Amino acid sequence: MQHAPMFWQFISRYLAPLTLLGASVAYFYPPAFLIFKDYFLWFFATTMFSLGLVMNPEEAKDALSKPLTIVIGVCAQFSVMPVLGFAAATMTVASGADPALALGFIIVGCAPGAMASNVIVYLMGGAVAYSIAMTLLASILSPLMTPLLVEWLGGAYMNIPFLPMMKTIFLIVVLPLALGMLLHHRFPQYQVNYEKIAPAIAALAIIIICSYAVAANQGRIAQTPWVVFLFVVILNAGGYLAGWFIGGLCHFDRKYQITLAVEIGMQNAGLGVALALKHFSPEAALPGALFAVWCILTAAGLSRWKKLKENG
Repeated sequence: MQHAPMFWQFISRYLAPLTLLGASVAYFYPPAFLIFKDYFLWFFATTMFSLGLVMNPEEAKDALSKPLTIVIGVCAQFSVMPVLGFAAATMTVASGADPALALGFIIVGCAPGAMASNVIVYLMGGAVAYSIAMTLLASILSPLMTPLLVEWLGGAYMNIPFLPMMKTIFLIVVLPLALGMLLHHRFPQYQVNYEKIAPAIAALAIIIICSYAVAANQGRIAQTPWVVFLFVVILNAGGYLAGWFIGGLCHFDRKYQITLAVEIGMQNAGLGVALALKHFSPEAALPGALFAVWCILTAAGLSRWKKLKENG
């Protein structure tokens, strides 16, 4: 039993390489992850339940003392990334790629911030409370905002099932998030255990979701135009730069500026993948799967670079 804490710590600490490993295994041996076909929504709900478990009331109180920063952050989240996602979709179609791939970029751009961003913000010395507040508010708004933006921006490519998408997001985002927060509130004495295990459970779920999306698209990845990979990189970098620029424009302090950059650059691509697989097609999930793997790698790389810079 003494090895159990080490296992969970290993999962959360090495999220980036494990995500890359899972995606690689899924590509070369899809059956390893295709077994999760009927359960990927449950895995995503698990990530949101885990976020609810680790919500610290004191951190939330501190973040809420600066409501304007949260409003600015969430507004940027649901404006900058949808615009960048739509731009990537437009260029994807112009390159002759499948419209489903274009829709995938829009879905990624219209998703809220990722739970993994809270961990990255912590590693980079950012404002963790602000990160959690942004993730929480964006997640609560996502049942309305994400389907609305996808329908508005993606309607030119496919018919968008607005109400079914809204229902799905409520069931796999808001409900498990609320359950996690309720459990945290009722049994606060287990907070130390929540903080040790919940991030790792969420990380494991993210790895499985991304790997399943890669496995489901294994036959398409090799035929995916190189520009799709390029647009994934540009979308991620554009989010980081936009967040940094907006934070500077609004005179945020350095910790809040770092946090805003990470929050905008790291979309909840896992949600995008889940929505694409549930309501559209595996092709529409491909940009989300690629983005999820890439943004985790870049964010982990940035946090490592910042630590080396501080120590050297």
